[in-house]
Amino acid sequence: MNSVPELQESLLQRYDRPGPRYTSYPTAPHFRSDFGIDELRHQAARSNAERPLRPLSLYVHVPYCQSPCFYCGCNRIITRDLSRGEPYVQRLLKEAQLVAPLFARERQVVQVHLGGGTPNFLQTASLERLIAALQNCFTLSEAPERDFSIELDPRSLPEDCEQYARHLAQLGFNRVSLGVQDFDLDVQRAVNRLQTPEQTLDLIDACRDQGFRSVNIDLIYGLPRQSAEGFRRTLRTVIAARPDRIAIYGYAHLPTMFKAQRRIRTEDLPEPRARLALLRLAIEELAAFGYRYIGMDHFALPQDELVRAQEAGGLQRNFMGYTTHAGCDLVGLGASAISSIGDSYSQNFRDLREWEHAIDAGVQPLWRGLALTPDDRVRAAVIEQLMCHGRIDIRSIETVYGIVFKTYFADALRQLASQAADGLIEYDDSRIRATDAGRLLLRNLAMCFDQYLPRPVAPSPMSQAI
Repeated sequence: MNSVPELQESLLQRYDRPGPRYTSYPTAPHFRSDFGIDELRHQAARSNAERPLRPLSLYVHVPYCQSPCFYCGCNRIITRDLSRGEPYVQRLLKEAQLVAPLFARERQVVQVHLGGGTPNFLQTASLERLIAALQNCFTLSEAPERDFSIELDPRSLPEDCEQYARHLAQLGFNRVSLGVQDFDLDVQRAVNRLQTPEQTLDLIDACRDQGFRSVNIDLIYGLPRQSAEGFRRTLRTVIAARPDRIAIYGYAHLPTMFKAQRRIRTEDLPEPRARLALLRLAIEELAAFGYRYIGMDHFALPQDELVRAQEAGGLQRNFMGYTTHAGCDLVGLGASAISSIGDSYSQNFRDLREWEHAIDAGVQPLWRGLALTPDDRVRAAVIEQLMCHGRIDIRSIETVYGIVFKTYFADALRQLASQAADGLIEYDDSRIRATDAGRLLLRNLAMCFDQYLPRPVAPSPMSQAI
């Protein structure tokens, strides 16, 4: 997947419709409230019995932010009261003590990721207690094999960036992801996120000085008052810093779901043609400076581990996005966190008070989940192959799952016929492969295999595919 896809505006406009991002299949809206703690324990026990033992990945959700970014659709709580961080961490420690016994102690944790919200809302002492507790409850793999990553807001570090990066390195962190979105001041005012390039670039330099092996930058296209000229300046400022990975997300305007988005004026949003031009601009700029297209909205330098994992067939997609840790069970801690254990998904209470009450009562804060059916598993495998590698190995799916592909997926293949006519896929008896244009529309291709979507796809609260 070395080439950069060419964009045909008429094609993209025709396929720009709501659809899942497929960080799981089935997706979170289909989780069920009757999936309980007993089922979660059963799934963990089954996973413990597998040989070889699967490693673990930990995701810790920190919901607090000091100010609202109007575009945000994350589960977060706005507060400037930094003292709220320590009680939250204390409850995280209790949750870890509840969850860790479900897993064999010899199962090593190879990845820890702190997301949010704003994880650097936590004071350094609280963060130290959190990492120490995870080390006590789980078996963390030895550095440098393990990945310790954290999402950072450069505007609100608890101390100067050099000192903070040093503290993170001492705790074992070796990857960071920094939110930028756009450096254009007019855009920043429209979305209530004022952030100078210097705040971001200084933090990047500080992390590299401390030996961090990966830096990711998040950008968004389709924001209010965004222009091609301003976005190009942002892209070139970011590219000049040579982050290892760059994510270019399309803004999903869903004001009925996310209250903060009601502060964005619809008339300030770029028209569809301008929005597609911003995406085209981002792809052209990143390609010109040597970034490889991973899939969806992710780009990476050729030497990055995501690129190497994709080339080796080990790239995976989960609730944290693209990851190199294929085959891990994912354990989520914190309000709204999602786990993927064995053949199941489970999610903690989204509401902070409900999560707190469960922890205080000494019970796991499980809200909902889903045990995968045999049909879910085969469709999940097909969709993951598409999302991670842009192709489906028909023979391997038939061998692993004991199906005749063209019979089992007859309905999906009928839907894919129109995509083939539009030049989005090529296929024969052994494989289905997305073309360069189709790689930009992987969500649309995957939707053909999604048994949970209505036919045709109805108006939806999901984000647009482009």
